[in-house]
Amino acid sequence: MSGIRDILNEFEPITLEEMDGVKLMSRTDTKFLFNEDQFTLMMNIAKNQYRILEVNGKRISRYKTLYYDTAGLSLYAKHQSGKLNRYKVRHRTYVETEAGFLEVKFKNNKGRTIKKRIEEQCPQDLWEGEGKNFLTKMLPFGPETLVPTMWVNYSRCTLVHNTVPERVTIDLDLEFVKNETTKKMTGLVVAEVKQDKRAASFFLTMMKKFRIREGGMSKYCLGIALTDQTVKKNNFKQKLIALKHIIDYDTPANS
Repeated sequence: MSGIRDILNEFEPITLEEMDGVKLMSRTDTKFLFNEDQFTLMMNIAKNQYRILEVNGKRISRYKTLYYDTAGLSLYAKHQSGKLNRYKVRHRTYVETEAGFLEVKFKNNKGRTIKKRIEEQCPQDLWEGEGKNFLTKMLPFGPETLVPTMWVNYSRCTLVHNTVPERVTIDLDLEFVKNETTKKMTGLVVAEVKQDKRAASFFLTMMKKFRIREGGMSKYCLGIALTDQTVKKNNFKQKLIALKHIIDYDTPANS
């Protein structure tokens, strides 16, 4: 991680306040999977095109995210079967700032991701108060059907393009915790380009240069597929094989 921190220190910083103009709560997302060696090479190329979010002097922040699903994992099942108009419900804690948010992400049938959230310091086991009201408003089903399902923890850095409304989130050190099972994905990097609409992008062009094709899978779905042997995962099999190549053999997915 020290080499990663060194290259990230070469970026110009941006503050949370400066980043307000590129929140992109309604957006298109383009996801890529690769390994840490490729990440270091890419950051050397990208450092003059992007600034990096710096919070309390830190450029890599730790996130702890609790995902909610029904007892039968119906939200996971919709993702696995490829259905659109689907939801994710989670509570995210920003470890360094101790801020917490209850979030609902909706992916519509046009491929846009819409995220809504409210401040809520701690995750809930039973829905009540403002959290219950928020979920009742945002979801087409009752929040009482949702239960805490899995923790997804990782470190993130966020790049903001110098001239266009684009953010790139880069997640490292992924850890999935479900009941007594913990899986770590050391060496895997998940990058997500967030734009108002799909447009020309320095980062997307760089992905082509490195022959890394668009594609990935939800961190929540990846975690469920890795930690729960009872779930259906047919549509994820090729992606899981590609992940093994990335981590074990340092070859890009789909190459």
